[in-house]
Amino acid sequence: MAYPFHNLISPVIASIFAGNAIIVKGSENTAWSSSYFASIATSALVACGHSPDIVQSVVCWPNVAEYLTAHPGIAHITFIGSRPVAHHVCASASKALTPVCVELGGKDPAIILDDLSNSDFHRVSSILMRGVFQSAGQNCIGIERIIALPNIYNRLIEQLTPRITALRPGSILNTSPDDAPIDIGACISDAGFSRLEDLIADAVAQGARLICGGKRYVHQQHPKGHFFAPTFLVDVTPSMKIAQEELFAPVFTLMRASSVDEAIAIANSTPYALGASVYGSSNRDLERVVREVHAGMVAVNDFAVTYMVQLPFGGVKGSGYGRFAGQEGLRSVCNQKAVTRDRWPWLVKTSIPGPMDLPLKGEGAGQRAWKMACGVVWVGYGDWRGKVTGVKNLIGL
Repeated sequence: MAYPFHNLISPVIASIFAGNAIIVKGSENTAWSSSYFASIATSALVACGHSPDIVQSVVCWPNVAEYLTAHPGIAHITFIGSRPVAHHVCASASKALTPVCVELGGKDPAIILDDLSNSDFHRVSSILMRGVFQSAGQNCIGIERIIALPNIYNRLIEQLTPRITALRPGSILNTSPDDAPIDIGACISDAGFSRLEDLIADAVAQGARLICGGKRYVHQQHPKGHFFAPTFLVDVTPSMKIAQEELFAPVFTLMRASSVDEAIAIANSTPYALGASVYGSSNRDLERVVREVHAGMVAVNDFAVTYMVQLPFGGVKGSGYGRFAGQEGLRSVCNQKAVTRDRWPWLVKTSIPGPMDLPLKGEGAGQRAWKMACGVVWVGYGDWRGKVTGVKNLIGL
């Protein structure tokens, strides 16, 4: 439930802190939790002496949502979802010229350089396990592609095969303290399972090796649960569909790169560019990856730290545009207004230059203002002779 809560409550908090009211529309797949989480926000408002009407929760089918996205009374839209739906939302919002912040998921790469020490190797292996399998892979900034250089590639297969094979799917809601811990929960829906199985089968047909998993998992205690078997797929190449499409599932895909150059090229080979991470010791190589990988966020020697400390969140390319979280995200739900006024109006007022009265005739203040305006232009755009003329105009010679 962490992501349905975070994705709903974060825009609510940002809107309230910026002085706005907000309408939140959750996915129809999270209808109950969206209403419940919105009630937490409204209860907090009441407790602090504010109107609960500031936050409104709406649950509806997609074909009704356009009433909101096209409504001229909406000042800003933050959309978190898929690219196909984003096209509809942005087209609808364009009718009222409503600005939209769009976060569309990713195909996040983790680049593993060859210079990891033994201690770092074990630490990074654990980070990769969490980055891939956290929330059963249902994480827009989850690690979807592990790109390893040659000296580390086979070590990763050796290290991770027993760990991934041993992962236990299940539900913590039906376990007792004496039961073995559950490693992987259920997916929110099985609607994409056939597509996942087809992508994995297609990759294997093109030369990838399936070490474990690769299909839906029928749990003995929860036969109606939407479980997908923890999957380890190696020797994946950029030309395979599975390397290009967002999976949003517990699938560990390992790709080989012969050099840092190729690792960066593979990382940049998809339409997505949300987050990324890189692991190694050489500052030169680490900073090069940070600089050259297309992404809105990059973590060095860790996973998703930018998200944890609430830096501006968002991507580029097919992962969307705009940012939420951080100061930049707060500004995005504000209309910035530029204002100038005299600092000491009782002492000094804006009178330099004087009023440029029209028509320009005579030798009064209008002519002096005109000479000063010409001087500004000459100083800014003239050659050295023009600049001298401009300075003379400015000082009234």
